[in-house]
Amino acid sequence: MRSKHTSEFLFQLFALLAAIILVHTLYVALVRPNAAAIMEEQLAREAAGETVVAERTFYIVVKDYEQEACFILFLWAAAIMAYKARRTLGEHRLLNEEALLNVGEGTRILADDARQLSRPLQALPVPQREFLLPRALLAGLQRFSSTRNIQDASAAVGEVCDTESDKLDSELSMVRYIAWAIPSIGFIGTVRGIGEALGQAHRAVEGDIAGVTASLGVAFNSTFIALVISIVVMFFMHQLQLMQERLVLDSHAYCDKNMLSLLKSD
Repeated sequence: MRSKHTSEFLFQLFALLAAIILVHTLYVALVRPNAAAIMEEQLAREAAGETVVAERTFYIVVKDYEQEACFILFLWAAAIMAYKARRTLGEHRLLNEEALLNVGEGTRILADDARQLSRPLQALPVPQREFLLPRALLAGLQRFSSTRNIQDASAAVGEVCDTESDKLDSELSMVRYIAWAIPSIGFIGTVRGIGEALGQAHRAVEGDIAGVTASLGVAFNSTFIALVISIVVMFFMHQLQLMQERLVLDSHAYCDKNMLSLLKSD
C-alpha cells in the first residue's frame, strides 16, 4: 500500500512539473508573442488616427500570468483524474470475471471451503490483489472461515466497501483544492487588474484611457478563463466520483451474488 501511495505521489509531482513546462513553453513561444503583435498592431493603427475596436482574440484573453497558472492547474487536475479513472476502469474489468472464486454452479460454500477459496485471491498479482473486489471477497471468506457466521461475513464485506468509499473520497481532496484554487487565482487577476486601472485613473481623466482599458481587460479576462476552467474541472471530477461510487456498489453486489448468497453455515 505504501508503494502505491509513493508511486501516486511521484506521478502527481511529475505531472505538475510537466504541466508547468508545457504551458509555459506554449505561452513563451506562441501566446504572448501573438498577443504582443496584435496589441502593437492596434496601437499603430491608433497612432495613425484610425478608429480601432479592441479585439478580444484568444491570445489577448489568455495572455496574462493568472490565466497561465489556471491552465497549469487544469492540466495537473486532468492528469490526476486520468490516473484515478484508469485504475477505476481496471477494477471494473475485474468485475466481469465470474470465475474469480472458482465456485461451481449450484455449489454451496461451507466454512471449511472458505480457506481453500481464499488461496486464488491471495495468489493474484500484487496490483490486482490491492483492488477492492479481491480484498472484499478475501475479507468475507476469512471472516466466515473464522466465525462460521454469514452475517459476520456480510459485515466484513460491507466494512471493506465503506472504507474504500471513504478512501476514494479523501483521495480526491487534491482535485477539490485545485477546483477551488483556479477561480481564486482568477479573482487575484481581477484585483490586480482593477488596482492597476485605479492607478492610472489620472491618465483617464486627461483623456488617455488605453491603460485603464488594458488593466480592466486583465481583470475580466482572468476571471472569465478561471471560471470556465473551474466548470470543466468540476464536471470531470463529478464524473470520476460517479465511476468510483459505481465501482464500490458493483463490487458489493458482486460479493452478494457470487459469495454471500452461496454461504452455508454449519
